Amino acid sequence: MELATFLIQLLNSVQYGLLLFLISSGLTLVFGIMGIINVAHGSFYMIGAYLAWSLTQTLGNFWAALALAVPIAVIIGLVLEWLVVRFLYTRDLLYQVLLTYGLILMFEELRSILWGDDVRGVNIPAALDASIRLTDTLSYPVYRLAISGVCLVVAGLMYWLIQKTRVGMTIRAGSVNREMVQSLGIDVKLIYRLVFALGVTLAALAGMIAAPVSSVFPGMGNQILIVCFVVVVIGGMGSVKGALVASLLIGLVDTFGKVLHVQIGGVHLLPELASMSVYLLMAAILLWRPEGLFGKHTG
Repeated sequence: MELATFLIQLLNSVQYGLLLFLISSGLTLVFGIMGIINVAHGSFYMIGAYLAWSLTQTLGNFWAALALAVPIAVIIGLVLEWLVVRFLYTRDLLYQVLLTYGLILMFEELRSILWGDDVRGVNIPAALDASIRLTDTLSYPVYRLAISGVCLVVAGLMYWLIQKTRVGMTIRAGSVNREMVQSLGIDVKLIYRLVFALGVTLAALAGMIAAPVSSVFPGMGNQILIVCFVVVVIGGMGSVKGALVASLLIGLVDTFGKVLHVQIGGVHLLPELASMSVYLLMAAILLWRPEGLFGKHTG
């Protein structure tokens, strides 16, 4: 593999990994802080992508669509927590899975009613519709670099919010001892509502910024949900840092697994195993650390 091709694939893997982190961080936040297994998380990614498409069609500008779609995602998260999720905090895991699976069915039906079942596409914003030339024949899209930049900024803001602010301290305390925080006069219900809305918004934002480089289609959230759960398991349940490391590892393994070729007996092995590489990585890490890379040891 030539150096320029290697660099392009490395950039692709980092971009995919960071986008995956943006989605899965919301999932791991909701589980780590609220103790909720939300199998409908991928639907928020799909909603974000469809919002980006429909609002861009209506407003004629991707950035205006993004500015309007983000508050809509926040409102969806707040309303869902109030209507549905707040009743799950004291329920068993089975109730959480069944109810949030019902949300998947509801969102898929609403998507079909509102936007139809056709595959859609969002144009790349004109300001970022360019490429950086690496060689005479190879270049890299500026918009993909912008996606990585947005994900890094969001990751930095999340770290600052959770680790460096009073709100973050309250969130972390509430995840450890809810009763103690309530006894201090802090509204834990409001904190949980905001955390859930943040998780929904992160997944929807990922769908919005990914829409111009991927198709917008029915069921797209179900595909990404499986990989997000792999990220959470590899990184450690509830660990945002683990989600970042796991996402980057998956990005590397998945991208290079699709482009590398090892030929034995006339069969190209790695491309054939590319779809399994992420799960093989998960199995290897769990054999080494059953709690995940940064999960808390419970043994």
